[in-house]
Amino acid sequence: MAPKNRTTPAAASPAAAAPQHATSSAASQPTKPSSVPSSSSTTSSSGTKSARSAQNAQEILLGVWENYLEQTAMRVKLIDIFMGFLVIVGVFQFVYCILAGNYPFNAFLAGFSATVGQFVLTASLRIQTNPENQSEFKTISPERAFADYVFGSILLHFFCVNFIN
Repeated sequence: MAPKNRTTPAAASPAAAAPQHATSSAASQPTKPSSVPSSSSTTSSSGTKSARSAQNAQEILLGVWENYLEQTAMRVKLIDIFMGFLVIVGVFQFVYCILAGNYPFNAFLAGFSATVGQFVLTASLRIQTNPENQSEFKTISPERAFADYVFGSILLHFFCVNFIN
């Protein structure tokens, strides 16, 4: 714990002990210090700011979603749906492991590794077959990318099945 800084009133500087009154330059009469705004006005202004930022965030997300629906190829959307399914399966496996236990730990590791590995392979397929990335993958046709995906998936599942015992 950090030591507490305790100052006695006698040790404080005389300027800090004396009441401060602001003086205006036009008239050298003391003026009252400005009042602190009430909590209701602060809350309403911060509530308005957070409502605006939430609305802006919602508009941004809606714009991104509409852009995705309009400009993304159907093949890429199908791959995205499969990737979402893999995320859901991975979450279910992890939650099941936490709630029900992980007695055959090899089975959990094999299943979860298969899900994560399949997600990575699918992400690779998505990148290679996306029409926007054709300039990056000039030498790889979509058919070749899919053949690599199938080969990688078979190899991944072979290792996962062998890991279970």
